[in-house]
Amino acid sequence: MKILFFTENFPPETNAAATRVFERAVYWARWGHEVTVITCAPNFPHGKVFDGYRNAWHQVEDMSGIRVVRVKTFIAANQGVVRRSLDFLSFLVTGFVAGLFQAKPDVVAATSPQFFAAVAGWAVGVCRRRPFVFELGDLWPNSISAVGAMKKGLLLSLMEKVELFLYRRSAAVAALTQAFKDNLVSRGIPAEKIYVVLNGVDLPRYGPRPKDADLSADWDIGDKFVIGYLGTHGMAHGLINVLKAAEKLADEQGILFLFVGAGAEREMLMTEAKRRGLTNVMFQPAQPKEKMPEIWSLCDVALIHLKDSPAFADVLPSKIFEAMGMGLPILLVSPDGEASRLLAKRQAGVWVQAGDPAAMAAAVADFKNDREKTKTYAEASLEAAPLHSREAQAKEMMAVFDTVVRP
Repeated sequence: MKILFFTENFPPETNAAATRVFERAVYWARWGHEVTVITCAPNFPHGKVFDGYRNAWHQVEDMSGIRVVRVKTFIAANQGVVRRSLDFLSFLVTGFVAGLFQAKPDVVAATSPQFFAAVAGWAVGVCRRRPFVFELGDLWPNSISAVGAMKKGLLLSLMEKVELFLYRRSAAVAALTQAFKDNLVSRGIPAEKIYVVLNGVDLPRYGPRPKDADLSADWDIGDKFVIGYLGTHGMAHGLINVLKAAEKLADEQGILFLFVGAGAEREMLMTEAKRRGLTNVMFQPAQPKEKMPEIWSLCDVALIHLKDSPAFADVLPSKIFEAMGMGLPILLVSPDGEASRLLAKRQAGVWVQAGDPAAMAAAVADFKNDREKTKTYAEASLEAAPLHSREAQAKEMMAVFDTVVRP
């Protein structure tokens, strides 16, 4: 099958969408499918083009058997509504044009967030007379309102109309969570065209391992009990509450909160940690994707954290599955919803209601002090990992493509 896939994020970027699209596409290419990905010059989240790349009109490279076509866009850091919107809209235009000149595909697909990539994919599908599959990675623009980046009004209302238009006009929607499907059905989208394809982890790259001694020495981790948050430090994550929990554990010896990543709130968090005099918090910059297993190895507990907003009850963070692949117990801090139900089902850790730093601090102390229970969570986490492999997810997405190509 010839697959044409639109995504604004792709490796060497390391955010969830980039990783998800790439790791599945590797399997598709390995299975003999022709995969072309249309994306832009890697620049997320700082808005600076990565070394070795240019923000050029047209660049083509082969990446693990995937044909990657990079187009020129207006590049902006992951902050500021106006500049980011120009970034998104520019990819819609240049991505659409590039899509018209690719070999005729059997299926066109695109992922969100953001949905302007999906607009480009849908438009190319119409022009090339090919079915379009919308992978729903986030209920965008609802999440924009939830983090306060944009107030409800005419513009947001217009974006929601475009969002519903895409759902209706797509041949199929592949939702990353059951809650996303339920949301769409409640808004009038036919249930029979919505498939749930949960996120996953690429198990050949992740697995339990001893703490990386060299990295531990470089970062001066020592024998501390590490609560690791690895990922985007964004408006959707509410990480200020982690600092509040760390402050409550200031007198608890041997605990370290390790933040690794980048995002719109990273500088604020670092400034706030310094202002509070927190010596049990460490910040490290974003790391290459291939280094993530080494960094996870430093962690005793994986921290998955979301903002206290009903909009994030439907979210299922991809880091949950990476933590499972590493065999780590999970501390999930989120609204009660899709993620908390999965954690309870797999018995892989502890859920704490978002917005309660005291409860988070108590859970961290319990993880540290009751090592037998922590070990039990870790074993259950590792046992659950094969149920959420990236290979299985790739097969499920291929089944969706098959459905629309050969109904």
